[in-house]
Amino acid sequence: MEYINLWNPAHPAAATALVTALLLGLVHGMVPDEHTWPITFSYAVGGYSTRKGLRAGLLFSATFTLQRAIVSELAWFGLSEWMRSKWLNDALFIPIGLLMAWGGWMMLKQRHSMHLHLIGKCRDKDNAAGGVGSWARMTGWMPAVHGFVAGWGFGAFALILYTTLAPAMPNAIWGWVPGALFGFGTLIVQVIAGGLFGRMAASRQLSPEAIRIVALTTAARTLLWGGIAYTLAGILSLLFPGLAAWSIDTGIRVHGLSHINLPLIIAVFCVAGIGLGTFLTQTRALRAATHDS
Repeated sequence: MEYINLWNPAHPAAATALVTALLLGLVHGMVPDEHTWPITFSYAVGGYSTRKGLRAGLLFSATFTLQRAIVSELAWFGLSEWMRSKWLNDALFIPIGLLMAWGGWMMLKQRHSMHLHLIGKCRDKDNAAGGVGSWARMTGWMPAVHGFVAGWGFGAFALILYTTLAPAMPNAIWGWVPGALFGFGTLIVQVIAGGLFGRMAASRQLSPEAIRIVALTTAARTLLWGGIAYTLAGILSLLFPGLAAWSIDTGIRVHGLSHINLPLIIAVFCVAGIGLGTFLTQTRALRAATHDS
């Protein structure tokens, strides 16, 4: 097999293209990509258990993989030129942001239907049950919707996949495989990350009810404010293209980390700023409330 170049592959053989697609998918799952980490973090933490965190990561990545396989097949047929549109990639921030904000709003509805009852028994049947109902079922499947929509982003990884790896396939029967392998690589990492995020939410020294409140509050704020940030970023990028093109070269030869730009800043802002910040402050507040009671 020829030398594998993850940074700038050119005219690879079919076997090399498949291996490259899988490896790029693994790398894509690891870097703080604006289309993956904030969403996986939010839904995984909101599940407040390792199992539900794994489920969130799996749902998101499964539909993401499906989307990449479909577009990989389209790219084999020579329909990849429109994927180079910077305008389309910037515009995609708006529906992704609106979906995030909607998911956060639904989680806030679920969160507000609960209350932390530290002493005695809860007399409200709906609150005692957690008030999940249809909201929980809807937010439970939102990662799948998000995964398919988010997959339409065309960053450096997608451009390599659609313009180099998919066209390297020998015929249309194989055209979808690079996209599927890329998605599978991302799926492996995101499922693991989702499980770890869910375990983080479940491992706090709090009551199960308090853990749910911390998890739902963290997820809701991350999705809501992150969604607002993405929507505004999309609008501003369309109105001021120079803002979307702004970047600082980091010298790191890894796609997603090679430049500090608007998508990276938003991804870090959502997960590290809003997400982890809310998680830590809510945990401390509920621990103090439990101790005082």
